Amino acid sequence: MSENGTDSTVSGVGRVFSLLRLVAEAPPGGLRLTDIAARAGLPRPTVHRLLRALAAEGAVAFEPRGKRYTLGLDLFLMAARAGDATGLRDLARPTLLRLTASLGETLFLLVHNGYDAVCIERSAGPLPIRSFTGDIGGRVPLGIGQGATAILAFLPPAEQDEIVRHNLPRMRDFGGPDEASLRAEIARVRREGFCGGAAGLIPGMAGIGAPILDRDQRAVAAISIGTTTDRLTPERREVIAEMLKREATAIGRQINPFDPTLRRAGAAMAG
Repeated sequence: MSENGTDSTVSGVGRVFSLLRLVAEAPPGGLRLTDIAARAGLPRPTVHRLLRALAAEGAVAFEPRGKRYTLGLDLFLMAARAGDATGLRDLARPTLLRLTASLGETLFLLVHNGYDAVCIERSAGPLPIRSFTGDIGGRVPLGIGQGATAILAFLPPAEQDEIVRHNLPRMRDFGGPDEASLRAEIARVRREGFCGGAAGLIPGMAGIGAPILDRDQRAVAAISIGTTTDRLTPERREVIAEMLKREATAIGRQINPFDPTLRRAGAAMAG
């Protein structure tokens, strides 16, 4: 291919991705051809030709009644396979093992699932501890325990209110807080970026939880430490909290938004 031909191909690819980004940033109902052409700064016939080609490949969808374009399903399917689609559990496991080795404590990975947090990974330390979730597969209402409260604190306000309303009666079975105390704890967690409260719900046990946030800064999971109250001194609590926050942030940057583990949360709420 000649140099001019290569330049033309590169230019065409750039235009295609420019149009895809415009469609992706459109309102929920999509954009009309004239709007896309105006925003792209390209001739309308050129934009129409490119959009027809993208629609034929399933990258965009055309709604004939409203004459609007939206992203196509095939584009989402490709995105779901992009890169190394490592699941949250596989991403977090090395972190849990490393923290257990360095701190000598038990670490948990909790994922948001409807009104609950579910333990999907656990790295046991040398000391016996008790926790609300117990082993892998255990669940606890959001708002009970450090990891579950860290998740609750970083959910959108409307969803958070619905969960608080639903879970308050359930929390009584765990000796949990009243609404005023819970909302005060939620506000504190949002300020500090971790949850270190609720010590005493299980006698002799304490812990710290840090939320794992997605790209929209919404909590999808949390990592937490379970230990004894005598081991969690104020000085140690501060250091461990910073470690968990740093590790949770690193995990959040790597999570795959199409991970089925994370997508089940909304489905569980709907159920």
